[in-house]
Amino acid sequence: MADARKVFGVIPARLDSKRLPGKVLRDIAGKAMVHRVYENARRSPMLANLIIATDSEEVRQYCADHFIPVMMTGRHPSGTDRLYEVMERTEGDVYVNLQGDEPTLCPEHLDLILQPILTGQAEVSTLRVAIGAEAAQDPNVVKVVTDDKGRALYFSRFAIPFDRDRTGGVRYYKHIGIYAYTRTALSRFHGLPQSPLELAERLEQLRLLENGIAIQVAETTQDTVGVDTEADLQRVIAMFARD
Repeated sequence: MADARKVFGVIPARLDSKRLPGKVLRDIAGKAMVHRVYENARRSPMLANLIIATDSEEVRQYCADHFIPVMMTGRHPSGTDRLYEVMERTEGDVYVNLQGDEPTLCPEHLDLILQPILTGQAEVSTLRVAIGAEAAQDPNVVKVVTDDKGRALYFSRFAIPFDRDRTGGVRYYKHIGIYAYTRTALSRFHGLPQSPLELAERLEQLRLLENGIAIQVAETTQDTVGVDTEADLQRVIAMFARD
């Protein structure tokens, strides 16, 4: 995959999450959650730069104490808007939005989402993983459906597609919320107002689809555990304890 473009990894990290306050600094086997995300992402040879972007002095101080590159930003309504500020202040060609609450991220995930960008197949890319019908009923698990070329048709908290005849043969895919953007695509996203579907589902990627911007969805066999609740956190802590 030869490409001269500079890939910049960014981990947006806000401290005031509603469902699990302060979660990016919650301890996982002796290190803050955002520290675990940073360590896993740093293992990827695809990233020329990797930083944490935050508006929290507490997060900034943690990063400084642990020699983690960090950038203080303004307050933003979404991680993608924070990513845009980083893009304005840095020199990169491709920007990867790595969630600060995905401590089980692995380098292979980055390889998969960057391939369609660096080969010129897409301007925006993300990930999916197959899940069972029971997991698909959880509104905290975002689902995605794609066309036959892997381009996203829709994302939803609802179980899509709907198995009307209850055949049991429907395949469901969980969306793993990390993204890669070209500078052009990220600028376009930032310049668009929030869209009706985005506001209804509380899923900002729908802003792109509603405005005709394609999202390429790569498939992985390695699921992640996004931490949204205390139960999610305890599950991840148990995983790291076993490792």
